[in-house]
Amino acid sequence: MLEFEKPLWAQGFRYIAGVDEVGRGCLFGDVVAAAVILPEGLVLEGIDDSKKLTEKKRDELYEVIMEHAEAWAVARVDASVVDTINIKQAARLAMKQAIQMLSVQAEYLLVDAEMVDLHLPQEAIIKGDARSQSIAAASIMAKVTRDRLCQGEWNDLYPEYGIAIHKGYATKLHREKLLEHGPSPMHRQSFLRKLFAEQEVEQQLLF
Repeated sequence: MLEFEKPLWAQGFRYIAGVDEVGRGCLFGDVVAAAVILPEGLVLEGIDDSKKLTEKKRDELYEVIMEHAEAWAVARVDASVVDTINIKQAARLAMKQAIQMLSVQAEYLLVDAEMVDLHLPQEAIIKGDARSQSIAAASIMAKVTRDRLCQGEWNDLYPEYGIAIHKGYATKLHREKLLEHGPSPMHRQSFLRKLFAEQEVEQQLLF
């Protein structure tokens, strides 16, 4: 998990920020990004792409990362911005904001499959959250932050949608709740138009 970090440390880069986002495919809520700078040479046991870890393991690693990171930050971009500038640009904006919020200035960026609009040397790494410890750490911080919002604040605001269960993704339950209640102000209208257009096509094909 240090194949990208080690050569950069050897070149004299000390503050390498791993950057990742979660919530790109959701129908509801903010896209959340994190940036994490870990100390040179630190190896965190059990760290991996957040999607491969159990919720319990992610929560444990969240605490470990918070304790050991040189700096970390999380940024959120809401559904209205996603609808205005599209999800790709919103994810990149959240990443940029997370990097700018770091208490330590990043010298180099390792980003999961994206380039960020900042004048910093950077590398976009495909499946970076499974290949770089720094990106995996950012993936965990973003995922835990967003899941806690889904299970707490967002679910309390809109309990009728079952956000705590499906985390805003387009599950059968979520689609049923949308049909029953209509969208909330935190739903991504651009995503819903596409979703229901696809469902309409499917129904036309069936009949």
